Amino acid sequence: MSTTISIKGQSEIYVGNVNKGLEKYLRGERVVVITDANIDRLYHDLVACYDHIIIGHGEGNKNLVTVQNIYSRLIEMGADRSTTLLGIGGGIVTDITGYVASTFMRGIDFGFVATTLLGQVDASIGGKNGVNVAHYKNMVGTFNQPRFVISDVEMLRTLPKRELRAGLAEVIKMAIIDDAELFDFIDNNISDDLTLNAEVLNRIVLDSVRLKSNIVERDECEKGVRRVLNLGHTIGHAIEKCSRKLNHGEAVAIGISEISHLAQRQEWMTREDTARIDALLTKVGFKLEKPVAMTDILREVRYDKKKSDSLIRLVIPERIGSCRIMEVPLERVEEYFNC
Repeated sequence: MSTTISIKGQSEIYVGNVNKGLEKYLRGERVVVITDANIDRLYHDLVACYDHIIIGHGEGNKNLVTVQNIYSRLIEMGADRSTTLLGIGGGIVTDITGYVASTFMRGIDFGFVATTLLGQVDASIGGKNGVNVAHYKNMVGTFNQPRFVISDVEMLRTLPKRELRAGLAEVIKMAIIDDAELFDFIDNNISDDLTLNAEVLNRIVLDSVRLKSNIVERDECEKGVRRVLNLGHTIGHAIEKCSRKLNHGEAVAIGISEISHLAQRQEWMTREDTARIDALLTKVGFKLEKPVAMTDILREVRYDKKKSDSLIRLVIPERIGSCRIMEVPLERVEEYFNC
């Protein structure tokens, strides 16, 4: 059983068997795979079907040095404008692949096989491609849609629990933004040990893809409504800069909790909804204590790439299933979180 969802008639998200998806999208094309050593180990038979470039594993490799090395390898391979790049992996691999494809020879075709839950529900979808500069996330990047994204939920079986949990942070974020029914579904179908059957995974992935696709359709380049997808990310990204102990999903979960409590203190959201959000994040297994002092986190917020002059855009939950965007002076943000 497969489902295809289109974004702006440019990008197709195929949720189904990976081999059938590749047959559909890569007939007769010259393909170069970009992946990491971990994915090559798990899915070597798939990777070995194509010319491939193996990059380092982890956030520390998502930088312009890696990009430069890929450019050099592509030139050595004789890649040209008829070549399609295929990123097989999680968000780091797909971000790098999309950035390289958007800039090599002024742009070549590309697609993804998303192998993590975070990648399937968020990172691979919507055309945002980027790499880090110093310790600032995605400071250099492009808006450019992949021709296709293939999401096979069976590939999630190989994920460690921590990585599965990281993806669930983004699913919960999507539910808080625009789908109270999805929030209830997660709450009713998630067990403490994160054992998820294929039917539950498929529902989670499809609902998240539909929600994000709908938002990207209306605002591809993040000039308006797409900014709502940053719920929890202003604080989350700042936490990632301050602490190497947490992965992206863990930091975002804390960010979601912190902004929810701020909304409650300001009486923008009820105590009941704040408690439900914390309860679900905790049920999934997130620790919601900040790993560093809020003063350190707020110092990094000042360098958020989404700020405009002295204003920070905060995504404020008003209830489960609805959020709004507020432009707040940096000084007011500090007041909010230090109260």
